[in-house]
This record gives sequence, C-alpha cells and structure tokens, in this order.
Amino acid sequence: MYVDAPNQVIEAAGGVQYAYRRCGPPGAYPLVLLQHFRGTLDSWDSGLIDALAAERDVIVFDHAGVGLSTGTICRTVRELTADTFAFLDALGVRQPDVLGYSMGGFTTQEMALLRLGAVRRLVLAATAPRGATGIHGYPDDVLAHADFDQLGIQDYLYTFFNHTETSQRSGLEFVGRYIERERDRDLPVTTADRAAQYEAVVEWGIPDHRALQRLAAIDHPVFVAGGDSDLVVPRRLLHLLAGLLPNAQVKIYPDSGHGFLFQHHRQFAQDVLRFLR
Repeated sequence: MYVDAPNQVIEAAGGVQYAYRRCGPPGAYPLVLLQHFRGTLDSWDSGLIDALAAERDVIVFDHAGVGLSTGTICRTVRELTADTFAFLDALGVRQPDVLGYSMGGFTTQEMALLRLGAVRRLVLAATAPRGATGIHGYPDDVLAHADFDQLGIQDYLYTFFNHTETSQRSGLEFVGRYIERERDRDLPVTTADRAAQYEAVVEWGIPDHRALQRLAAIDHPVFVAGGDSDLVVPRRLLHLLAGLLPNAQVKIYPDSGHGFLFQHHRQFAQDVLRFLR
C-alpha cells in the first residue's frame, strides 16, 4: 500500500539525488505519475495509487530541489521535462506510461514531443495545452488558497473540490487519506520552490496559437480527463486539448473540481487501467 511505501533515493548522472516511491506487482509495466504545482510525494492520494498499483508498477518522485530531492529547482516546463528524463534514465525505466496531473500534464506533453519513443501511452489529468488562452497564471481566488506556506483543510477543499456538499464531503475523505501516513513523510515545498514552479506555469500559459499546433505531432494514445467544475483548468480547455491531439479520448467527471481524480479515485483508476490495457 502507498501509505507504507518506503522513501527511496537514486542518484542521476548529474549528481542530483531523487526521492521516489514505488509500489505495485513486481515486473508489472511502469506507470509514472507527475505531480501538480507545489505537490510532493505525500500529495498523491493513496486510494488512487493503491487502485492503480493493483496492475501497474506505479512510480512517483520529487523533482530536483523539491521535498527530499536535492539539486536546483526547475523554472520552466522544458527543465521539468529534462529533469524527468534524468530521473527515469537513472532508474532504468524505458518507455513507461505516464500520468501527468495539472502542471505534471504540461511535462507529460513535452516528454512526448521532445524525445521520440520515450513514452508509450499518456494520461493527461486536469491539464491544458501550451499557449491556450485563459491559463496565463492562476485565478486570484485560486492563488489566495495556494500561494502560501501552510495550506489548511479549507484551502484544499476550495481549490481541489467542487463547492457542493457531495464534493466537499469527498474532499474531507481525501484529507483523511492524506494524513494516514505518519512516518517518513516528505518535506513541504518552500517559498522558493513555489515561486520557481509558478514561473513554469505562467510561461506555459502565454497565449500562443503556434504552440497549440505542436500537439498534432503527438500520435500516442492519450486519455484526457478532468472535473466539470475545475477552477484551475476549465473543462473547455480539456476539450481543446483532446481536439488538438490526433489520437485522444476525453472524459469529464461530474460534480468535481481540480482534484477530480481524488474524488473519483476508484472510477478514475478503473478508467485509466482500462485505457492502458
């Protein structure tokens, strides 16, 4: 189970020591998960990872300079992509499936574009294409609940879950799973980490029609997914992303926000595993 997965460390060719966790059946095909803005090893939903790890070798890690990983924090999506390749090369993982969540979805798209054959299938969760209008930075209300050191329960509920009774209840259940791990927790992101990652988010969101056209080069099978009431990535951008990809399918999950994959973790895991098969 993910709540008991040990923290591991591997050193890449450049000397960066990456912290990671891994769980799933020995010899199963690898599924790499890439995290959202200010996310760490502890930010993943153990319920989601346990469901995915029933069939896959699930791998999560901290980027350089984040949490328990050493090195210099990445300031662009291009740097995050190179950092991901450095980690996977060190681990000896070749052509994995990749699930990119929010900012991690930016990196996943770049991985498919910049190194041919580096990935097999893509899952893009609550994320948007480079250059789309409406994502040049986060809305003010989202930043008010995300851009400070210590997040409270109400900040998670506001940003990640729809503002309905059912979704908020699911958010509280997620928080309960979040605090289950009591030992060997990751380090929280620092102010410098957040600032650098936000630079990457803002740079990705500069409106650029030509950048949108790059997606035509991704011929991998892609599953695009998101919530119907996402404050960070509106669902119109999910449809735009899926429409620009030659081989994509899209699913919008009801009564959910940016954390739809935590609220609907069982159904989402089933959908992901079915797609990856």
